Amino acid sequence: MKSHWLFEPSAAALPLRQSRIRSLWIFVWAAFSGVGLGLCSLLLAYGNYAQAVFLSYFRHPVLLALNLLPALLLTLLLTALTGRANVGFILSGFVVLGLSLGNYVKLLTRDDPLLFVDLTLLREAKAIADTGDYQLRPNLRLAAVLLAFLLGIVILTLFCRGSIPGRHRAAAGLLALVLLAADLYVSFDTNRYNSLKNLDAVEQWSSTQVYLSKGFLYPFLHSVSSSIVRPPEGYRGDRWAAEQLAADVAAQIPDDKKVDLITIQLEAFADFSRFENVEGVAFGRAYDTWHTLEREGLSGNLITNIFAGGTVDTERCCLTGFASYHDFRRVTDSAAWYLAAQGYHLSGSHPSNDWFYNRKNVNQYLGFPDYYYIENHYAPLTGGTFGSDDVLLPEILRLYQEDCAASDAPIFSFNVTYQGHGPYDTTNVWRGEHYTDGRYSETTANILDNYLGSVRNTSENLWTFTRALEKQSRPVVLLLFGDHKPWLGVGNSGYHELGVDLDPSSAEGIYNYYSTRYLIWANSAAKETLGVELQGEGPDVSSCFMLQELFDVLGFPETPYMRAASNARAVLPVITSVGVFQDAAGNFVSEDALTNEQQQALTDFHSLEYYVFSGGRYS
Repeated sequence: MKSHWLFEPSAAALPLRQSRIRSLWIFVWAAFSGVGLGLCSLLLAYGNYAQAVFLSYFRHPVLLALNLLPALLLTLLLTALTGRANVGFILSGFVVLGLSLGNYVKLLTRDDPLLFVDLTLLREAKAIADTGDYQLRPNLRLAAVLLAFLLGIVILTLFCRGSIPGRHRAAAGLLALVLLAADLYVSFDTNRYNSLKNLDAVEQWSSTQVYLSKGFLYPFLHSVSSSIVRPPEGYRGDRWAAEQLAADVAAQIPDDKKVDLITIQLEAFADFSRFENVEGVAFGRAYDTWHTLEREGLSGNLITNIFAGGTVDTERCCLTGFASYHDFRRVTDSAAWYLAAQGYHLSGSHPSNDWFYNRKNVNQYLGFPDYYYIENHYAPLTGGTFGSDDVLLPEILRLYQEDCAASDAPIFSFNVTYQGHGPYDTTNVWRGEHYTDGRYSETTANILDNYLGSVRNTSENLWTFTRALEKQSRPVVLLLFGDHKPWLGVGNSGYHELGVDLDPSSAEGIYNYYSTRYLIWANSAAKETLGVELQGEGPDVSSCFMLQELFDVLGFPETPYMRAASNARAVLPVITSVGVFQDAAGNFVSEDALTNEQQQALTDFHSLEYYVFSGGRYS
C-alpha cells in the first residue's frame, strides 16, 4: 500500500491528474471524518435524556444535515489550511468535541445546555462548578466518542499520508469557507430555527429539551445570533446608565420596617366578573371569596405582556423590573438580590418541574439560592405530579413558619402556582360544580365551569392562607397577582361566545386581553409596623412596575433600578413589550403616539434595562 502513488508523502513528482486524484482522495477522507465528528457530537447532544432523542435526529434529515455540516466543513477548512487531513481532523475534533463535551457536562450537572454566551462566562461557570460535586464519570458513550476520535486519527494518518499541494488547498479551502459561511447564515435564521421541530421525545415547555431536540452544533451556532443583545436606539452609554444606578447608601430599609414579604403569582388567575355585558354565568359565586379578600387590601389592574400563556414573562419582568422577557444566562440584578443584600432570607416554590422554563438555573441567576420544585420537594406531597393549590398554599405557609422559627431575619418568599394552567377539559367538569346556565355550547360551558371552579378553589385556599397569616405575630405583607388571562378554547372561542371584546385598539379590549388583578394584603402586625392601611383601588401597573408599586405602598426605599426607572413611570405608568402604554392621565397610547418627553423616558427606561441585562450591577 505504501508504494501506491495515492499514499506518496508528496505530490511533487506526480503527474497533474494523479496529483488531483490524490488531493481529492484526502479531502474525501477528511469529509467522512468530519461527518464522524458530527455524529459523535450528536451522541453527546442529548445528555442523560432518553436514547430516543438521539434516534429522533435521524428522522429529521434537515436537522441531521444542519448538525453534520458544521463539523464536515470545519474539518475540510482546517485540512486545507494545514495541508494534512489528520491535523485538520485533530484541530476540528478539539473544537467540535470540546464544545460537545462541555454541553454534555452542563446537561448532566445543571440540566442546562451550552450556549455561545456561556463561553463569555467561564469565570462564573467555574464558581458554580466549585459549589457542587460535578465529577464527570466515564461511560460507554464517552468511551465510544474517544475511541472514534482516536480511530479517525489512525485511519487518516495511514490512508492520507503527506501534504496537499498549495493550489489544491487554496481552492478547497475557499470552497469550504464559503459553504461554512452559508451554513452559519442558515443557522442564524430564527424563523427557520423555530420552524424545525422535533418534539416527539421531549417536553415542548422545557427550553433545555427543545434545544437538545435540535442536536447540538446547530442550536449552538444559532445561539451566537440570539446572544447578541444590542443597545436601544438612543442609548446614552454604560457610564450614563451606571450613574443612574449608583447606589444611595441612605436608601436602606430601616430594620424596624423590614416586614416579611410573600408574593404568589397565580397561574391564569383573572377576574371575569369585570367583563361587561356577560350574562348567564354565576361570577358572583365564583369570585365572592376573592372580592372579600380584595376589600381587605389594596387591589388594582396588572397589565401584562401576554395572553393565555407565557407565565415566565410576568414572573421575570416582575422580579427584574424589565419590560421585556429575556433568556437569562448569567447572574442578573433583581429585586431579590437587593432584598438579600438588605438581610432578607430568600426562598420560593413552584410545584412543577424544575426544568420548566429553566427555572432551576434562572431562579439562581435572579437571586434565589433555594427554590422548591417537584424534583427536590413536592414529589412526596403530590405523588410526583403537579401540585394543586390545596397542596401548595399550605406548604408555602408551613415553609414560611419554618423559616420564621429558624431565624429572626426578614423573609422574601416568591412563589408561582400551577393550578389554573390550561387547557381545561371540554367534555367533563372536574369539580362537578356548574357556573353557566345552559345558554352556551357544551364546550364553552365545560371550559368555564372548570376554570371558575379552579378560581373558587384558589380563592378559598387564599382565604385560609390569609387567616393564618393574620395570626402571625411577625409583620407580613402578601402580594397576589395573576400572570395572564386563561385559555378559553381554540381560537379564543370561549371569549367570542361570551361576547368579550378582545380588540386591543380600545381600552376595554386592552383590559380584557392583557389585564389581571393584583392584591396587596397585610396582617395587623404589618399595618401597625408600617403605619399603612392598604385599602381601596390602586393604580394600573405593568409587570415591570409591580414590585416597585409594592415598595412604594409599603414606604420602602426603592432599589437603585426602581429609582432610576421612576422617571419613566411618572410619564408612562404602564410600559409593555407589546406596544401598550398608559400615560399619566390613565389613557392608553400606542408607541407611535408618544410625545417627545414620553419617548425619551421610554428610551432611557430601555437603556437601563439593557445595561442591567448586559451585566451592569447595582445591588
